[in-house]
Amino acid sequence: MAMRKKTAKIIVDIAMTLALLFLMGYQFWGEIAHEWIGTGMFVLFIVHHMLNLNWHKHIFKGNYTFMRTLQTVIDVLVLISMAALMYSGIVMSRHVFVFLPIDSGMALARRLHILGSYWGFVLMSAHLGLHWNMMIGTARKKAKVKEASKIRTAVLFMMGLLVAIYGLYNFIQRDFITYMFLKSEFVFLDYSESVALFYLDYLALMGFFVFLFHYLGKGVRALKSQKKSKSRPKTRRGEIEMIGKIRNKNSED
Repeated sequence: MAMRKKTAKIIVDIAMTLALLFLMGYQFWGEIAHEWIGTGMFVLFIVHHMLNLNWHKHIFKGNYTFMRTLQTVIDVLVLISMAALMYSGIVMSRHVFVFLPIDSGMALARRLHILGSYWGFVLMSAHLGLHWNMMIGTARKKAKVKEASKIRTAVLFMMGLLVAIYGLYNFIQRDFITYMFLKSEFVFLDYSESVALFYLDYLALMGFFVFLFHYLGKGVRALKSQKKSKSRPKTRRGEIEMIGKIRNKNSED
């Protein structure tokens, strides 16, 4: 049962990632497809939260480490960006939600849609990066890889680094900062651009944030592990010294 739930989570996450990439290419598919896929993504987002009910149940329980705080902040911001996208999408809808009696709020909805789209893309990519270990673990099990390999690890790291560098270039080149901070209320859409190149760029852009947050998490866990290993010998030495003192005292008595 637990394995099925884990698989379902991965399938939903992959479907949401594909939907997100599709939606970023609005200029290629038009309004109708954009609205329907956007609605489908919101449904997937609800399913995602239903599969992760434990997160909601335990959000105010337990200790908050740096990693848990970071994950929670990103998850809450993703939730806010999705809410902004859904609200703005409904207000601006000309097809799926046209039956709703909404006659105003277009200017605010357009701003929220830009903010939700670009921040949502970055935050969902960061969310994937923080949970990338789970994806790697599942892939290893499926491929039946049991032994670690330094060569394989180095090759995969270099591949990830190259993707991340190209993704960072695209982050700058495609003016993400402009739209994330609403320096422009109109998004430039290149209708003559190659579809394949567009999605290659956006995959790399997503890869940049996955790489960044995956290795951020890995670094934090390594530091935590290092601190624990350093504290254990000290504790052990303290115990030995205490036992020695007790023995000395007993022998004096």
